[in-house]
Formats: sequence, structure tokens, C-alpha cells
Amino acid sequence: MRDAVLDVLRERRLTTLFANPGSTEVPFLTHLPRDFEFVLALHESSVVGIATGCAIGRSEPALALLHTTAGLGNAVGALATARVNRAPLVVLVGQQDRRHLAHQPFLAGKLHGLAGEYPVSVDQPVRAQDLPGSIERAWHEATTGRGPALVIVPMDDWDAPALDPAEQAAAPGSILRAAAADQAAVDALAALLEQAERPAIVVGAGADEPRAWAALVELAEKLDAPVWQESFGARAGFPQDHARFAGHLPWDRTQLRSTLDPYDVVLVAGAPAFRQYVYAPGPLYGAGTRVAVVTDDPAEAHRSAAELVVLAPVAAVCEGLAQRLQPRRPASAAAERRALAAPVRGNPLSTAFVFTTLAERLSADAVVIEETPSSKPELHARIAARAPLGYVGPAMGGLGFAMPAAIGLRLALPERPVVAIVGDGSSLYSFQALWTAAHYRV
Repeated sequence: MRDAVLDVLRERRLTTLFANPGSTEVPFLTHLPRDFEFVLALHESSVVGIATGCAIGRSEPALALLHTTAGLGNAVGALATARVNRAPLVVLVGQQDRRHLAHQPFLAGKLHGLAGEYPVSVDQPVRAQDLPGSIERAWHEATTGRGPALVIVPMDDWDAPALDPAEQAAAPGSILRAAAADQAAVDALAALLEQAERPAIVVGAGADEPRAWAALVELAEKLDAPVWQESFGARAGFPQDHARFAGHLPWDRTQLRSTLDPYDVVLVAGAPAFRQYVYAPGPLYGAGTRVAVVTDDPAEAHRSAAELVVLAPVAAVCEGLAQRLQPRRPASAAAERRALAAPVRGNPLSTAFVFTTLAERLSADAVVIEETPSSKPELHARIAARAPLGYVGPAMGGLGFAMPAAIGLRLALPERPVVAIVGDGSSLYSFQALWTAAHYRV
């Protein structure tokens, strides 16, 4: 069975294995073939965090291996972050020998519900021979659902005899996902925007890829519209050094209403309408503002307070809109942004000075990972994402993400500078990740 699984992992490009294993994983790891790379981390939150960074950097699933209840339990927060950050992961979770699970032996785990609703799927094969198909389905689930897909593997399954490949196939070889925009959807959005006198755009993590960035730049310039970044976004959805970039949306309703009040139509691309933090009473936006959302995430679509939601590939829809709409005249020079005071150097160094000095030295293609909650507004104001994947943050809000995520991103993108900006308190949650960085010379 182990050989059949290794063939599946090779076929799905899951040959880098992030793990902090225990005894229930030994049958799988013994004599691991040389074409597989084993990356050790010293805590499961780091295992999943590094795999998350790698998956984000590669834009395809990464493979993690966890040790039964203790390992999965330690990793739950990181799995939640992976889900909210839309990172596809295939996660193998070790389990005691299935031949005496009924007796609850030492290290037997009640694993199915341990990670709650954060995995996009959880499966323990009914029999050992179903394991290859289960892993293939997990790969598809992770890719489609943009999150962690768990497969629970009793330790004796690895030594079980395999079926003929034609018998054990229980997953499609490939799933083709539509990348085109429905013309009726583009027409509906275009009709709304053509009526607008004062349009605005809000972008989110779902728009963080080159095609979407290019289309949104063209769309913002044609509409003469300011572009706002969603609050608490995992990724940047627009070049933040562009003249049309207006800043980050506030995270409470009162300020959000005030921010959106000047606009009669707001197009939200790659984000829900709208993510908040501290509750404040009242509507999200005023009666004079109409909101449309474009997202490829059904959950974002379903929870958005919007007049119109288009569930479709973000880049394709924005490209269709940019082609359809005519430029407005005259265009204003730039979006209005709060002027920043020049930072003053002192001892100790101020946050503003550090971020400004860093921004002056970062290359345009740098990947900045942020985990400094108390300094987040200052960082957003002074360090702009200038290329897709220029900013990555822990959208779940849990600490311990930045250090391991930076390691995974650097493994996936060795040609790009990767900088993790981590608060002193945040650093304590995953300091052990630095061992992996040092050991593997990341």
C-alpha cells in the first residue's frame, strides 16, 4: 500500500513532506525514497505554517504529516489559519493500528472532529486499500476548497496489500475548472457600474494574482475610481503604490459607513462585503450605496451583504469588465490618502522609522509577511505591496504564523526576497520554526 501511495504523491507533486512525526508515522517514513524531501519542524503549528507558506507560494497543495491526537491538536490553530488564508493542504494524520482500535489503545485518537469545521474534508478510508483514492480525493478537495484536507491513516494500512490500480481508483485524474466569465454576469455588473457617478473598488485576497491585478488597474483607471483594500485581508489585491490606491478599509461599521458614504456603487473583488472586527450597531453602508461582489469563494458569496454577487473567477470577470467599460473623462490625478508624517529617528527606534527605512530598501518583488498586530496600521501605511504576493498576513488572527509561513514561502519562491515582520510577542508562539530555517539553510 505504501508504494501505491508514494506513486499518488509523485503524480500530484506532493514530494516535499513537512512533518514532526511520531510512532504512528514510522511505517510510512521508514526508508523514504530519495526523490522525497523530508522537512522537519519542531512543533505541529510550525509544520502546518511552513506547509501553508509553501502552498501559497506555489499556488498548489502542499503535504503535511501530523502525529495522531497530540499532533493534530497542536496544529488546529494553524489549520484554521490555512483555511482562512485559502491555502490548499493535504494533511496525513497518523492513527493507531486499526486491528485494535476498538480497544482504544495508547495513542489511539478520536480524530474526525478534532479540527472542527476548518478542514475542507476529513476522511479515514474504510479499508487500507482505499487509501490511495482517499489521498487523491484530498488533493482535489484541497485544490477546490482552498484549504486543508485531512486523511487519517491507521499505521498498519501502510503494510497492507494494494489492489490493482484500476480497482482502487476512486478519484478523478483531473478536474478542469472553468476560467471564463459568463457574459450575462459581466453585463449585469457593467450595467451597475455604468450608472455610477461616484464608483469605488474594494479588493481582497481573492484578487491577489497577476491577471486580476492587471485587470483591476485597468478597471480603476477607466472608472476613475479609488481602490480600497479589505480590512484584515490575507493578501493584497491591488498595487498599493498605484495612484488610485486609497488605503485600507476600517474594521468597524461606523467608520466603514463613513468611508463608503461618498460612493454610489462599490465593486468588491476577491473579498466579502464586508469583514469587520469590533461590533458597532447600524448597517454596513448607507442606503445611497449599492454594492456588488465578485468572488470565487461560495462562502464569501453567501455571507456578503450586497445587492449583486457574481460567483466566478475574479480575474476573468474583471478582465471582461475592463474590456466592456469605456474610460471616464476627465480622470482625477490620484486617490486621496492621509499624508504621513516623516518619522523621526530616536533611541529606541520608532515603528514608523523602522517601517519607512525598510520600505526604502525592499525590492518591488519582495514578499512581506506581517504578524505585528499592534503595529499593523503603521505597516500598511508605510510598506506598500507592489507585486502579486507582495503581502501575506494571518487572516485568522492567530499568532505564530509569520515565521513558519516565511520559511515555506522562501522554499517555494527561492528567487524572491522574503521578509517576515514579527512583533516581539508574536515571535514567542513559533520561535522553534527558526530551527527549521537554520537546519535547511532557508
